[in-house]
Amino acid sequence: MKTQSKEKYSQLIQDGFCIVPGVLTSELLEQLKIVTDRLCRADDVKVGRRFRSQGSMLSTMCDPIFAELIAWPTALSLFTQMGFDTPTFTDGYIISKPPNSPPLFWHYDWFAWDDPTAYDKRPQQVFFMYYLVDTKRENGCLRVIPGSHCEHNSLHEQLGNPHRADISAAGDLDRAEFSVRPDEIDVPVTAGDLVIGDARLLHASHANQSDRRRTVITLWYQPDFSCLPEKIKAQMVAKTQSLPEDWPIVGKTKIKNLFPKYEGTAEPYGRTLYRHQKMRRRKNRQF
Repeated sequence: MKTQSKEKYSQLIQDGFCIVPGVLTSELLEQLKIVTDRLCRADDVKVGRRFRSQGSMLSTMCDPIFAELIAWPTALSLFTQMGFDTPTFTDGYIISKPPNSPPLFWHYDWFAWDDPTAYDKRPQQVFFMYYLVDTKRENGCLRVIPGSHCEHNSLHEQLGNPHRADISAAGDLDRAEFSVRPDEIDVPVTAGDLVIGDARLLHASHANQSDRRRTVITLWYQPDFSCLPEKIKAQMVAKTQSLPEDWPIVGKTKIKNLFPKYEGTAEPYGRTLYRHQKMRRRKNRQF
């Protein structure tokens, strides 16, 4: 493992996230900006009050340009460099906060908290976040609580289901989901950088107080699919996005080669919420 990759891997394991600078070329970044601006402008009317916290949230299956991003060699090579042998891809989203929009609520994105392996330090699912503009607190940069992917945090007790519709509407910014946490840090990045994060990590974003859209493309991968428990494999396959029939064959082939495959009989987990007691018992055994 190269020194830089070893450092990034260690940060991912310990803190739950890491930043890899300059992963995208300026050419691809510009293409992505043009396409996402067009898609998000068309979606602005639909967002309305229902998704004020997130902003636009569109599938990456809406334009073939995203096939290139999903299979971007520079990014995928990071899995190998970090010691992950069988990475797969399941789904991706364009998430764009309009100008003068509220914060994104605190949440985690993991679903299989009932599985004993859910509390291991090695990630079973990670996000790749590509911000298309430079980010800072004023335009809604990422916020994280380091270590919250494998350690209990007081915020866990206050979240309940972190993806409820009333939270997405951001009608009450005094809720815990929108609170300032004493252990949070800001994660500002330069456009084209890659943020890799554990699906269990508690994360949010600041309000976009600027007069420009702030767009991030979030892609979900499983670093070592072959090592996952059977029920989690089944869930990953169940949540995999469908490829549009009219996409060019080259783009479809790139993504199909990354899709997870499972031929077993296990039932998918569905979605279970974080449970403090189970994490604490597991933590005492493992750490």
